Amino acid sequence: MKKLSKKFYQRDDVVAIAKELLGKRLCTNFNGKLTCGIISETEAYAGEIDRASHAYGGRRTPRTEIMYAEGGTAYVYLCYGVHHLFNIVTHNKDVPHAILIRGVFPETGIETMMKRRKQKAMKKNFSAGPGTASQALGIHTKHSGISLLGDQIWLEETKIVVPEKEIVVGPRIGVDYAGEDAKLPYRFLWRKK
Repeated sequence: MKKLSKKFYQRDDVVAIAKELLGKRLCTNFNGKLTCGIISETEAYAGEIDRASHAYGGRRTPRTEIMYAEGGTAYVYLCYGVHHLFNIVTHNKDVPHAILIRGVFPETGIETMMKRRKQKAMKKNFSAGPGTASQALGIHTKHSGISLLGDQIWLEETKIVVPEKEIVVGPRIGVDYAGEDAKLPYRFLWRKK
């Protein structure tokens, strides 16, 4: 399948891109182990104007600096000292928009994914959270800053058309500190019928 292009990532509407990512294939290839999943849930973060964003108010730290890279770059951070959360930087250089990948439907390399997740059987919510999705795909903070146009982490087009009636739109999770911005309808969940 065809990889998503730089042009796909470098558009200005982070919310529209987050929705369009549903049904796309997220792949990793580490040490010759190919794993892929179909994106099932995303959350958009609108940079400097979004109180829920790590870059709100123009914040630039060693961790968030990667959010200011050009669209099509991986931003991976550690949450609660345990979960490696994978985000896709979008827009142009110096505009810190990002999309958190909150879940995938496992597709390729299931055995490898199960070993990474230390699971013996595929359960319903196997990779339905941002931490478990990254773990299944082998994504760690050490991958922050790599290009999504390369051969370690990339996204592909699919022939999947996600029906509008199966997309649940709602507020983001775990960002209550963001006040009114916490209620923005920036989360997209594909609930298959």
